[in-house]
Amino acid sequence: MKAKNQLIVLTGDRPTGPLHLGHYVGSLANRLKLQSTHRQYIMIADAQALTDNFSEPKKVHDNVLEVMLDYLAIGLDPKKCTFFIQTQIPEIAELAQYFMNLVTVSRLQRNPTVKTEIAEKNFGNSLPAGFLAYPISQAADILCVKAQIVPVGEDQLPMIEQTNEIVRTFNRYYGRVFAEVKAQLSAVGRLPGADGKSKMSKSLGNAIYLSSSRKEIEQVVMSMYTDSKHLKVSDPGRVEGNVVFTYLQAFDSDKAEVKKLAAQYSKGGLGDVVLKRRLIDVLDKFLQPIRERRQKLAKEPKKVMKILEQGTAVTRKVVLQTMKEVKTAMKINYF
Repeated sequence: MKAKNQLIVLTGDRPTGPLHLGHYVGSLANRLKLQSTHRQYIMIADAQALTDNFSEPKKVHDNVLEVMLDYLAIGLDPKKCTFFIQTQIPEIAELAQYFMNLVTVSRLQRNPTVKTEIAEKNFGNSLPAGFLAYPISQAADILCVKAQIVPVGEDQLPMIEQTNEIVRTFNRYYGRVFAEVKAQLSAVGRLPGADGKSKMSKSLGNAIYLSSSRKEIEQVVMSMYTDSKHLKVSDPGRVEGNVVFTYLQAFDSDKAEVKKLAAQYSKGGLGDVVLKRRLIDVLDKFLQPIRERRQKLAKEPKKVMKILEQGTAVTRKVVLQTMKEVKTAMKINYF
């Protein structure tokens, strides 16, 4: 049982595809640490996924199980974490509706994270209202369980700022119900895609998944961006910005050897294929136990979904208490 005075953390993922090494480095590894020290809620954000996948409900539906399999396979423990599905707690949407009255359209349009994602998705004049308003939905996700800490990447800091603006506005109008939340930045930067681009994603075909086989790892690693000027083994190579070294530094347990290889590569005399072969072995060794646990869990999908169902029920009780306080403060507790 968790101690009552433990800090509350909310994290989560959109079920738009299986999780990859970028998710692990940027968030999942930290969740494994937090589960032993904090009261951690982990949300599968299917409602948020539908804001830009509304025409593909089956994709979102099917990936709920895929994401949950990844969670359990890496070692997130249902006895230490509470997993829940966003849409199965309708009070979250209700809370978001109340929050919508506290935020202007122009403020949403100025949110740097939203502006960037709108540009990336090329919505143009077809921008869904739900996508524009998802910072409000995200605030409801966080505040419905009264989370105190939200682990995020630096690009998500504007979302936390927006949440705290909502907290201050709500408390000013209705009395203190919520406390401001703190962002916890990852100690590790974003893991780049295999092609050297900053974003790793399924659509770009530049990701290695937690469920990837050795053959799939080989295919991605052998295509990895290294140094376009490193044409011969004898040529000096660039380590900084070299994706192979970025991955080795993140996953190779022999840090001294990686440092030695980096020095050798910089001087010349070390080929890219040698490095890539080492990385394939390192990643396959890291992913093999995760793969095996995942394959075993996948044979019992009902059992996996039961964990989600139970966690959702636990979370809903917490959310109902929050909503009781909200409705009392807003004078809409009529009966």
